[in-house]
Amino acid sequence: MFLTLALLRKGISGKQWIGKYRRPRPITWQMKRNMLKHLEREAENEYWISRPYMTVEQEHSHAAERRAQAWLKIKESKFANFPQHKHITDHLSHLRITKTW
Repeated sequence: MFLTLALLRKGISGKQWIGKYRRPRPITWQMKRNMLKHLEREAENEYWISRPYMTVEQEHSHAAERRAQAWLKIKESKFANFPQHKHITDHLSHLRITKTW
């Protein structure tokens, strides 16, 4: 189809690199090299991810203290902006101006 279009018209109609009937890109040696580097890097990452840094015993609750401290810090920061307590007498004190007894 591309040959027919190229011979009858001057070029491929529309976008030649996208779509159902796109023109395939030639694969260069740089593309092959980059793909090999990518696959080697991915294989090395899988190798290191498959081996744990800590044992199961070390990993069990190793960050409990740090998480507790962080939670306390978050809780204190939320209560720092909390307004002071107000009593109902503070709200209704303007109604007691004529109270004589």
